[in-house]
Amino acid sequence: MTLSALDSALLGPLFATDAMRAVFADEARVAAMLRAEAALARAQSQAGLVPASLSAAIEAVRSTALDPAALGRRTAVSGVPVIPFVKAVQGALPPELEPAFHKATTTQDIADTALVLQVRDALDLVAADLRAIIEGLSGLARHHRETPCVGRTYGQHAAPVTFGFKAAIWALGIAEVAALLPALRDRVLTASLGGPVGTLAGLGEKAEAVGDGFAAALGLHPDLAPWHTRRARIAETGSWLALLMGALAKFATDVAHLATTEVAEVAEPYVPGRGGSSAMPHKRNPVSSTVILSAFGAAKGTSLTLLDGMAAAHERPAGAWHAEWHALPTLFGLASGALREARGLAQGLVPDPERMRRNLDVTQGLLFADAAASRLSPVIGAKAAHALVEEAAGAVRDGQGSLREVLRARPETADADLDAAFDLTPAIRAGARTADRALAEVSRLAAFLHSA
Repeated sequence: MTLSALDSALLGPLFATDAMRAVFADEARVAAMLRAEAALARAQSQAGLVPASLSAAIEAVRSTALDPAALGRRTAVSGVPVIPFVKAVQGALPPELEPAFHKATTTQDIADTALVLQVRDALDLVAADLRAIIEGLSGLARHHRETPCVGRTYGQHAAPVTFGFKAAIWALGIAEVAALLPALRDRVLTASLGGPVGTLAGLGEKAEAVGDGFAAALGLHPDLAPWHTRRARIAETGSWLALLMGALAKFATDVAHLATTEVAEVAEPYVPGRGGSSAMPHKRNPVSSTVILSAFGAAKGTSLTLLDGMAAAHERPAGAWHAEWHALPTLFGLASGALREARGLAQGLVPDPERMRRNLDVTQGLLFADAAASRLSPVIGAKAAHALVEEAAGAVRDGQGSLREVLRARPETADADLDAAFDLTPAIRAGARTADRALAEVSRLAAFLHSA
């Protein structure tokens, strides 16, 4: 039995990637805790506090020899996995080194530092997917920068745009969130070392040197003071993941609508057996969009758990820290599935320019209402022009002809150049120009993804 869809053998492959599950697997957590303890021993030996041989002895303990299930049974008693972990490692060390192990540190130091090591690996996976998604959408935008299509507001046909413009907006929204990643990494990839109540009293005057050495050994940033109860960096990580899934959800929302039978302007990449129905063999449901939207739907509430954790009592809270263990891995799991599906869409979305062109004519010229009013304004005044076009639009909806035909039949339009109002060229040029500007900003924002 499983209590999480992400860990389910039945549902897990749909919602999360194997790579991300591996990052947050029990075995990975145990290995990360061992790395943290070895790094601490190395830093303490350099300060003359523990034998020089301790770090090597810890590194010699194989994480595979520490059974997560056995540790878990003891965790149910101790309340935290580090306590049975420490006892298990102590039992594997030479007797003369056992008293020096885990010196002057505390459970939360090891647990939080191990988490940060896992987060670093997880963010590397996220960055790789982001790079591919942004590259895919940017290529799509460049290829279709002059492909005309319907622009929609409030679900209604509004005015012509280009498909390249739409794709560039998708890319820019994702790149804007991606651009927050370097600063996030700087904050969250910080070692935790504070000892029982955060003062490192057990290390005396050597506390700062040990803390700096500990962080350096792990390739993390040191912190000036413990972040045992300063949980903003964890909440920020969860909030950033939710923002990222929101940006992907914007992309998925548009794709799901554009792929509907009535619109049919795009199709998700075809994969045999994907998107079908147990009852309707003809169906080609937008599975990728569905996974992305479901991830965003679940992420919002989950991220609140991490925000609640910021109200941490005194030097260590009861419950708030434990609640993070449910939320942060879940958010990374949800993000991994959403990113995987967005990557597939960005690299394989199938636009239908002919259908886009036909859809431009569905409203019989109403897409050009704003352009027509602009052409009429110098002739009859802006207020009169707006009223006339609004009246003509009603006539079009009543079946009295196209907007061009209805307007031409009105004597007020005799001196206006209405043909120019129904020319797609200005809209195409505007869409292409905007797409180009957006893509330039995408390149600037996402440059760090190529230098990592």
